[in-house]
Amino acid sequence: MPSPREYPERPIVGVGGVLIEGGKALLIKRGSEPLRGQWSIPGGTLELGETILEGVARELLEETGMVVRVLDLIEVFERINPYSPPESRGTGPRPRFHFVIVDYLCEKISGKARAGGDAVDIAYVREEELPKYQLTEAATRVLSKAFAMDRARRLAVGKQG
Repeated sequence: MPSPREYPERPIVGVGGVLIEGGKALLIKRGSEPLRGQWSIPGGTLELGETILEGVARELLEETGMVVRVLDLIEVFERINPYSPPESRGTGPRPRFHFVIVDYLCEKISGKARAGGDAVDIAYVREEELPKYQLTEAATRVLSKAFAMDRARRLAVGKQG
């Protein structure tokens, strides 16, 4: 039986958070679909009545054990996974998954990184190491933007001090 996320009636809002510490981004390996077994940005789906920022913070806590402050919007994008053959669902062609994903840059408040929730593993990764993790094109793009944003934030803080 497919999960409620599969073959949805309408797009589902996904949230993600990029945490960069010491020049390394915290990645997770997904334990369920979509992207089961692949490295990705920590995140999940927004819950009813939850703000986007609350959802980002909750997902990072659940999947990585990290309490974070959600900072700046990195990007909003869609992930629409392959259509099912019409005869397999009896409803005409529909995407198996359709997410609108909102990713934010985050900073650590507390916690020790560990895999939890949907995550089966974690890794801290330098920007130049990203290709080794075979991330999706969207995740690679978001992480590159996040590294640039983190460098700009550190530079701005350095100028203020």
